[in-house]
Amino acid sequence: MVTLRAYAPSLTRITVAAAVGAAQHIGQGDPDMIDARAVEFSRAVLAQTDIDGEVIACEGPKDNAPAFTRREKVGTSRGPKVEFVVDPVDGTTAASKGRKDAISALACAPSGCFQVLPDDGYYFKVATDYHSVGEISLDMSIEEIVKTVARRKSLPLQNFTVIMLERERHDDILHILRRLGVRIILIPDGDIAGAVVTCRPSSGVDLLIGAGAGPEATIAATAIKALGGTMLVKVWKDKKDDPGRPERLKIEGVNIEKTYCQDELAKGKELVFAASGVTKGELLDGVRFIPEGAIVNSLCIRLPSGTVEKSETTLKFKGHPVYEKILPRKKE
Repeated sequence: MVTLRAYAPSLTRITVAAAVGAAQHIGQGDPDMIDARAVEFSRAVLAQTDIDGEVIACEGPKDNAPAFTRREKVGTSRGPKVEFVVDPVDGTTAASKGRKDAISALACAPSGCFQVLPDDGYYFKVATDYHSVGEISLDMSIEEIVKTVARRKSLPLQNFTVIMLERERHDDILHILRRLGVRIILIPDGDIAGAVVTCRPSSGVDLLIGAGAGPEATIAATAIKALGGTMLVKVWKDKKDDPGRPERLKIEGVNIEKTYCQDELAKGKELVFAASGVTKGELLDGVRFIPEGAIVNSLCIRLPSGTVEKSETTLKFKGHPVYEKILPRKKE
């Protein structure tokens, strides 16, 4: 029986394709075009991949952005039965403005392994590495969480780094962090990368904190589980929320008082996370176009082994079934 591990290189090719499609439109001010091209290119690669796949969730429909349809069938049907959670571009707005930290990312597992929180409002997220597994909870205050993680990592607060989306909803958290004297990295978009870098020893980033969307939580949880870290997620209750949201979430099976961890969002022991950089960021370098091709940096993380593979792919567009359309047409 072929394991999901054997398909990891094929899964990275999907995010590479999405990154190249999106990168053609960096800085053009059109986020829908970036999403559309990312979906188009990744869908084309998926169509060639020998899997019997289903996209159970994709970031985008909430904002009426181009996306995979829910429960979209993908692959040739000649392979293992798997499910995907996909974010063709996490950081679409950033990419459309030519800013950093945009990636293409996906999580893949045998069918029935993922729990995806509905793309309806925001969820409070905390992510960090193995040092704090079982040591923190969302019943703790922001100050308690920060001090606990710093203590577990033997870091003084002035050398402790928190990464967070730069959003108005985080103003109170930002005030607390600054009062504590920690280092802070504010990112314009893309909390998947922000979560994953907390588990990369060389990143210098210790903790992700803040509120973001639901599908991204499952994608990030897949990587964090494979890396042995911890991720905690809970419904973010905001005074600006639609009053009907709690009931909608309950109908979708979400316990609005529960804290979900990485083992609940990404179940099982056979998981793959793949990501490719669109623009340069904390996790990956962005796409670089070269004559007749492109260079793309990617990351693939697998469970059960916990293997982390960083790769640099040099694509040649001429004659390629997916990328040849990028080349300018010769004048007759």
